[in-house]
Amino acid sequence: MTERERPTKLFDKHDEPIEPDGTDVKKRNVAYYFHKDVGHFHYGQLHPMKPQRLVVCNDLVVSYEMPKYMTVVESPKLNADDIAVFHSEQYVNFLQTVTPRSALSMSDETLKNFNIGEDCPVFPGMWDYCTLYAGGSVEGARRLNHQMNDIVINWPGGLHHAKKSEASGFCYVNDIVLGILELLKYHKRVLYIDIDIHHGDGVQEAFNNSDRVMTVSFHRFGQYFPGSGSIMDKGVGPGKYFSINVPLMAAIRDEPYLNLFETIIRSVNENFDPEAIVLQCGSDSLCEDRLGQFALSFNAHARAVKFVKSLKKPLMVLGGGGYTLRNVARCWALETGVILGLRMSDEIPGSSLYSHFFTPRLLRPTLVAKMNDANTPAYLASIQQETLDCLRMIRGAPSVQMQEINQRGSTTKIEEEVVKMTEKMEEECHVEEAPPTSSSSTSKEFPPGQDPRRIGQYWGYSDGGGGLAPPRSRSDVVEEMKLEEEEKRKQLGFGNLP
Repeated sequence: MTERERPTKLFDKHDEPIEPDGTDVKKRNVAYYFHKDVGHFHYGQLHPMKPQRLVVCNDLVVSYEMPKYMTVVESPKLNADDIAVFHSEQYVNFLQTVTPRSALSMSDETLKNFNIGEDCPVFPGMWDYCTLYAGGSVEGARRLNHQMNDIVINWPGGLHHAKKSEASGFCYVNDIVLGILELLKYHKRVLYIDIDIHHGDGVQEAFNNSDRVMTVSFHRFGQYFPGSGSIMDKGVGPGKYFSINVPLMAAIRDEPYLNLFETIIRSVNENFDPEAIVLQCGSDSLCEDRLGQFALSFNAHARAVKFVKSLKKPLMVLGGGGYTLRNVARCWALETGVILGLRMSDEIPGSSLYSHFFTPRLLRPTLVAKMNDANTPAYLASIQQETLDCLRMIRGAPSVQMQEINQRGSTTKIEEEVVKMTEKMEEECHVEEAPPTSSSSTSKEFPPGQDPRRIGQYWGYSDGGGGLAPPRSRSDVVEEMKLEEEEKRKQLGFGNLP
């Protein structure tokens, strides 16, 4: 019997998995969005964003036989009018018509206006890709609106950096904003939670002055893309105190992260009382992500998802960042099982088309942190206190007049303390950007118009010791990525992903 044919126990303890409270999983009302074409687009050979990760993730979901416990829906394509609900008409027209060939004849100014460049290149089928990954988020929101499902999953979505009139951070269309706008048609208050390692700047910017959407982002802060998400950034106008930023330093571990996450989200739920929740599950916050700098395990990342699910609100679960392909697939397959309440075997089924791609062939292998945790207990305590005080400034329903209440301390003093700690830690962990090389600034693979230094922020690597890596050029990084991938594929006998 071959490896692929060898039977694998898919679930631990139960042939028919059950929730901890005894609820039959088959009664769990979950919709799962996927389209067979969404993983077949390519940003470019050297680009770290690989839509192929979605194909591998879906293969694991199927191999664990999870589709029989949920409703599988083919992601629809949005049209230009659907996307123009948030994005500007000029930007939508650009996305709809630009091609790699036409981009070569466009002026640098035109491309710069839409932030097209190394981070966000023009690639074949770009418009179709955008309409597919956004389609699952918008249609998923509609299913929640009409109470067709309790939870919807759209792993291709979660592209949180895109702005109203420009691309950013590998993101072109902000499917999250489009999904939230759809939810607001039927829900008075929507909570957005972001556990990607990068600040969810595009979503916060869209709802920065709204008291009907609260955005909560747990992210790496400081010398790190996109450079926003300070704890003092709390929203403006009617949206004051409805933007919650939890800025973290490098290499945070499971226990302090989860303690902070659960404390803050519990308080958010009590004070804001959302009627629906959108959870962005960027897996670049995992340890060993090639662009990330956190030290979270698979179990910790999944526990955050499970905690949000336990709030028992209509829930949309989305993907996001994640640049170590096999770990992205593991993470989101595991969390699909968590959402369904499955007790999954740690051994990846031999029926998986990519079982040989996983070494070790485990769903939750141990990840090894190579950096010291830069988050001191005092810093995390200050962040938590400032956030809880901010949440006490609101009352749940937007229709209720906001009243200031007594706080357990001086917000000003806490803010000053946080600023001092942040500055001190940034000095200790400071990374200078490498000056752009001639190869990075004149690369023929990407259209011009992007500041070449920005991609250095997103493509940062950590060293093997207790600090951050010394400055490195983009060409060094991409060459190492290419060699690493080629070597791994040779070892595993793994060809090109579909």
